[in-house]
Amino acid sequence: MTDSTGGKAGGRARDAVRELLDAGQSVWLDYIHRGILKSGEFKRMVEGGIRGVTSNPTIFEKAISGSHDYDEQISRLAADGKSTTEVYETLVVDDIRAAADTLHPVYDASGGADGFVSVEVSPLLAHDTEGTIQEVRRWNSLVTRPNVMVKIPGTVEGAPAIEEMIAEGRHINITLLFSIDAYRKVQEAYLRGLERRVAAGQPVHQIASVASFFVSRIDTEADKRLDARAAAAPPEQAEALRALRGKAAVANARLAYRLFQETFGGARWKALASRGARVQRPLWASTSTKNPAYPDLLYVETLVGRDTINTLPPQTIEALRDHGRVVPDAVTQGVDEAERVFAKLVEFGISIDAITQTVLDAGVQSFADSFNQLMKAIASRSQDVKAGGRR
Repeated sequence: MTDSTGGKAGGRARDAVRELLDAGQSVWLDYIHRGILKSGEFKRMVEGGIRGVTSNPTIFEKAISGSHDYDEQISRLAADGKSTTEVYETLVVDDIRAAADTLHPVYDASGGADGFVSVEVSPLLAHDTEGTIQEVRRWNSLVTRPNVMVKIPGTVEGAPAIEEMIAEGRHINITLLFSIDAYRKVQEAYLRGLERRVAAGQPVHQIASVASFFVSRIDTEADKRLDARAAAAPPEQAEALRALRGKAAVANARLAYRLFQETFGGARWKALASRGARVQRPLWASTSTKNPAYPDLLYVETLVGRDTINTLPPQTIEALRDHGRVVPDAVTQGVDEAERVFAKLVEFGISIDAITQTVLDAGVQSFADSFNQLMKAIASRSQDVKAGGRR
């Protein structure tokens, strides 16, 4: 039997999300769908400790194309002559607003630290700095909620847009971060944006930003390369290669968290903190386990840390509440081992830079593909309405 939040009724499972909060980590839902917004299920999840929501083009593509919950509104908008883009934006804005309104009490109670909903700029703009800047401004004007974060990808072209938007005082979620180097550049963009505000005599205390560091996809790509080398290696070396499977992603995240501690513990940051600036929290993304051979909470239990967020799909939240083990500051443990994992990868000729670039390119393309598929699906349904078909 489960309770309304997905955990075992009356058991410790429901407390796992609260335990994470006590350990300094917030859980955000990596999912949005009109069905859970209208039914009250999302409200119950928030009451059960969920403190934010992330969305992306793939999530919206599955929600809108994979259900009939949006059909009536699509039909009405199409009948009114709205374009495919206008229909898409109306659907997304309505869901984002509904989620933001439900989370507003969390936003207030946390002093603006939590209670956010993230919406992404068009993935087609991932390599367009100026286009991204304009899109962030436009999404803020469309949604008109104080607890909305607009997502900017952590590409080379995204960094200047991040700085500019922080300098304008906007809440920004940096998405598709895979490499330590890209993360360092994102931190620099955040600091520079805040410093520009200070120099202009503007407040910084109200700005919230998170850096979404993707996890499981690193192992997916690293394991593929390890297996390929192991297949061509002598037995002893093949065993050593296979021993590294499932190790790169957590190592990468732990080293990223070490960088977070260094950046937000230094003198430069303290000067901003004295003016009320908030740390840019790491957000662990893509933390559901892709390989069924690995523990289902591999990327949850190992990455508990202060001033962090883990964004989880519903099934991973349920697993957390059912059998999750919360060890405070787990992300700070095994940093030396993380460095050894990276050294071993280099020793075997596997480049972590090549891995992170591959998954970044694939991530940008995947979101673009989902966005294009969604637009095609909306266009098709709109055409049906205009042709007098399904309504």
